[in-house]
Amino acid sequence: MSRVGKKPISVPDKVKIKLEKRVLFAEGPKGKSSYELPFGINIDIKDSVIQLFLDGSSSDKRLSAMFGTARARISNMIEGVVNEFSKVLEIKGVGYKGSVQGQKLILHLGFSHTVEFDIPAGMTMKFDAKSTILTLTHFDKEVVGNMAAKIRRMKPTEPYKGTGIRYQGEYVIRKAGKTAAGVGTGTGAGAKK
Repeated sequence: MSRVGKKPISVPDKVKIKLEKRVLFAEGPKGKSSYELPFGINIDIKDSVIQLFLDGSSSDKRLSAMFGTARARISNMIEGVVNEFSKVLEIKGVGYKGSVQGQKLILHLGFSHTVEFDIPAGMTMKFDAKSTILTLTHFDKEVVGNMAAKIRRMKPTEPYKGTGIRYQGEYVIRKAGKTAAGVGTGTGAGAKK
């Protein structure tokens, strides 16, 4: 059984929670969210504290693995409706930049065309003054992570020049080019005749 799953979740005063059938709803100042509990996992709500527990009849290993995941998802859901989650992406490269126009994210990534993304409902995206650092915020951690990964996948950072899209603070292992590898040194390195 998961140690994470056994930890109680305290619900802040700002958050309203209710359980209908197997779906837990949370509403806070930043938005509304819901999570459907996996079968075999139940919750008990008392005095603004949520406690998860497994059905006594089931001894399935997959259910035991989902126990900690369910607790983490509920905890993130409650935290998200109070404090939004955010991801920051950096766009590096000559002429690489982006902008937000209405409900569309428009990126110039060195292709012959611009790349456009529809912004999900409830998500805010904004660029810094140089249009190279993009901040995504939303109350659902999964939505933020999926959108950031989808944007990053359009132009992953390449290892030679370091251009592309990366998460802020991500370390990219750089490779030496052919000229740095020692071409032109030693005997017989001249042009072929």
